[in-house]
Amino acid sequence: QCQLSGLWRNEQDSLMEISAVRGDGDFQGKYLTQVTLTGGCARVSPLKGAQQQPGEGGWPTFAFTVRWDKFSNATTAFVGQCFVDAGGKETLTTTWLLREAVGSLEEDWKATR
Repeated sequence: QCQLSGLWRNEQDSLMEISAVRGDGDFQGKYLTQVTLTGGCARVSPLKGAQQQPGEGGWPTFAFTVRWDKFSNATTAFVGQCFVDAGGKETLTTTWLLREAVGSLEEDWKATR
């Protein structure tokens, strides 16, 4: 079985720590990104999410948001799934959308990555 709680590191050396997943699937934690650093100190950003319990023989899916409000006016939503390989290694695969604030409706086209 795959456990979301714990410390995770991605390919960009960003860190995510998820506290215990509650019985209803809700969880929270912290995200420390290395991607947007420009030589300054990294800051921890809060995350909140939920895990869908897997069906029989499946791996859990999950979603969470990170609010980058300490250094950016943006929010990122992640969705993914947790897998365990034959050796017992847990891996999270995710897709994300980042939304930055823009000054007008005309600029909306460039606000989401």
